[in-house]
Amino acid sequence: MAKKTSPAPASTNGVLPKLKAVYEFMTSHNLEALELDEAGMHLKMVRRRAVAPMPVPVPVMMTGSAPASTAPATISPGAAVPAGTTVKSSMMGIFYRAPSPSSPPFVKEGEAVKPGQILCMIEAMKVFNEIKAEFPCTVVKVLLENGKPVKAGQDLILVQRV
Repeated sequence: MAKKTSPAPASTNGVLPKLKAVYEFMTSHNLEALELDEAGMHLKMVRRRAVAPMPVPVPVMMTGSAPASTAPATISPGAAVPAGTTVKSSMMGIFYRAPSPSSPPFVKEGEAVKPGQILCMIEAMKVFNEIKAEFPCTVVKVLLENGKPVKAGQDLILVQRV
């Protein structure tokens, strides 16, 4: 009985080392795609594109009534500080009231909010983190302007529990 012979594996006829060299060249030069035509071989390599970042839910720090010493700069020193609970930023980043510049804000002042409803977003390192309500409440005042930098622990929105 005759024994069947299989073709030589890619590594034995020099293709695998060539593939590795082409891949290293492609990555070292930050190329998205590369095509190579050589005697008896056509090679096309394309890098996968990164997937757009998904919003990540982030825990929100809630505090009791806002004392006058931590009142935002938009309230004058002589004015009474509205009673309520402040939603604080849990991270440093950029504050956004809406998902895009042309979209309406997630919440408006005076609006009733349900638990789990998105109040705003904080962008940190190209990741958009949703800040959600932890309890039923009414938005009293949005304390920051859209697109402004925010520090961890900074007051974002003043809400009143329902």
